[in-house]
Amino acid sequence: MRIALFITCLNDTLFPDTGRAVLTVLERLGHTVEFPPEQSCCGQLHFNTGYRPEAVPLVARFARAFAGYDAVVTPSASCAGMVRDNHPLLAGEYGDTELQQRVAEVVPRVHEFTELLTDVLGVTDVGARFPHRVAYHPTCHSLRCLRLGDRPARLLRAVEDIELVDLPAADSCCGFGGTFAVKNAATSAAMLADKNAAVLDSGAEVLCAADNSCLTHIGGGLSRQGAAVRTLHLAEILAATEGGAR
Repeated sequence: MRIALFITCLNDTLFPDTGRAVLTVLERLGHTVEFPPEQSCCGQLHFNTGYRPEAVPLVARFARAFAGYDAVVTPSASCAGMVRDNHPLLAGEYGDTELQQRVAEVVPRVHEFTELLTDVLGVTDVGARFPHRVAYHPTCHSLRCLRLGDRPARLLRAVEDIELVDLPAADSCCGFGGTFAVKNAATSAAMLADKNAAVLDSGAEVLCAADNSCLTHIGGGLSRQGAAVRTLHLAEILAATEGGAR
């Protein structure tokens, strides 16, 4: 299968190891992965802050960059949700017929990483080994937008030597929400305090999720508390083969 990697702005800039992990897993499974160099932001920041017309050129660029692939994979539930839910909306509101058609062609082939593995490739055991105590945080976009359900858990359960622990109040928001954390700092901090208390109560060594944005928020709070819990994208656990975070 010819697969395109949509890395996202945050991962490309701050978490390149997550993109490498996606590549490692998919190539281990025998698939060809390409990185379209024309790709850029999905426009989520613009859309969420009210600059909807300004997001349209990014929608057009995405449709152009990822045309012709069997599948497009992204290690971000947030950005996958933006593309699938809001690119057709923006193309319909501000685009011409050609843009609407190009978006309609590419959007059904866009998959968050765990969706691609379980639903498209039909695998749960990707040959990983990670001998640590791990809790999974279902981010709001993965839980409420993409409705990933137990897909991440199925993949994690198949990892050799992993010890999965429950995260109390797992479905509660961490308080990040992009610009929400900036515009509503006090509320965000209170939500983060609750989430980090739950992480510590879980006894996990590692907290994983499908979005590095939320992990950055949670990890920052844990670091300020002096906690030893590490945050790691789910893809990096699935890419690990010798134990320990890379």
